[in-house]
Amino acid sequence: MDQTIIGIIGMGLMGKMYARKLSAAGWRLHVCDTRDKYEALKQEFSNIQRVVVFEDGFGVSRSSDYIIYSVEAEAIDKVVAEYGRATKKHAIVGGQTSCKAPEIAAFERHLPSDVEIISCHSLHGPNVDPKDQPLVIIRHRASQESYDLVGTIMSCFGSKLVDLTAEEHDRITADTQAVTHAAFLSMGTAWHANNQFPWELTRYVGGIENVKCNITLRIYSNKWHVYAGLAILNPSAKQQIRQYAESVTDLFKLMLGGHKQELEQRVKTAGEFVFNAAGKEGEPLLLGDEVLDQFSLGKVPKERTPNNHLSLLAMVDCWWKLRIVPYDHMICSTPLFRLWLGVTEYLFRKPALLDDVINIAVEDNTFRSDDLEFTFAARGWSECVSFGDFSSYRDRFEQIQSYFAPRFPEATRVGNEMIKVLLEKT
Repeated sequence: MDQTIIGIIGMGLMGKMYARKLSAAGWRLHVCDTRDKYEALKQEFSNIQRVVVFEDGFGVSRSSDYIIYSVEAEAIDKVVAEYGRATKKHAIVGGQTSCKAPEIAAFERHLPSDVEIISCHSLHGPNVDPKDQPLVIIRHRASQESYDLVGTIMSCFGSKLVDLTAEEHDRITADTQAVTHAAFLSMGTAWHANNQFPWELTRYVGGIENVKCNITLRIYSNKWHVYAGLAILNPSAKQQIRQYAESVTDLFKLMLGGHKQELEQRVKTAGEFVFNAAGKEGEPLLLGDEVLDQFSLGKVPKERTPNNHLSLLAMVDCWWKLRIVPYDHMICSTPLFRLWLGVTEYLFRKPALLDDVINIAVEDNTFRSDDLEFTFAARGWSECVSFGDFSSYRDRFEQIQSYFAPRFPEATRVGNEMIKVLLEKT
């Protein structure tokens, strides 16, 4: 290690994960969070000599050679406006937000002209092992020497480094994350509206249902702003979330009306575009029965209740309507996206299963009340995002988060095991 000092402004879960990984690799760090958390943060990192905690971002900015703003996308402009002017001469600055357009704009607006800009984004949560996960590097304004230094710093994560522009990053993260998050947020909202803990109901245990339950709880166990920034500040994400709500609504109306032929034609046309046109026919599935049945939060029943899987049908319909081929972005996909793609693929590439699901969608009313609440939820989240209201987003999220909170530790453990198996296959 040379004398390079890495600064981190914002010590939330990702900031702390970065600080621990980088310090363990031998780098020296200067870090801070909000002033009211100074003493607690100092105590938390008191046994790690390579990490020095500052009271605010002025000290971090003045003393660090590569500064990472690990703050909420909603707050990035305000925080950079406050501390950016104190940036060390010729330093490198980057950010960890999930939406790069406002981040880069804030850097260009508030940083001195001699400062270089190289941003990053680890495409996984703080509780996931970063090894072999995508880590995006965005060289916006920097020399080759500075770019090489950032690459060396980030190499300690063992992640797959992916070079993108800010525009490419935002488009791909919208394609792979926005609708995925919307689907699971809507599932949680629907279960909450029906006063259900799905793992206690036999119809939500086993196979595809395991993934639905585990990922929904995993998302709600995180901070609300992780998803709000991407959804509200990324223009592509707004469009995709709106289309997902429209797909859910359209398909649900076809189910209610008993329009089997129209439903079948629409579902299979979408599946043909997403899966067969992508050349996946004949290739092994990302997820098989042995994986899907392995991770359950409840006892798997001997006989499963058939499900029309509206959330999955709508996902593929949404991709089709937006002309998105999800396999095109696998190099920048998150673990949650790969799991979600795995279960949609499992359904659509098994013709007999897909036919059964279409029949159930029209002829079986078991899930009607669930599907009604899911449709309301998908439209509600879309409206919340379209209004750009962070406060409403937070209120909706945290209300449902508190409902499911008792099962978060187990869901995180099971979800980590599921992701580990998935990574071994992909």
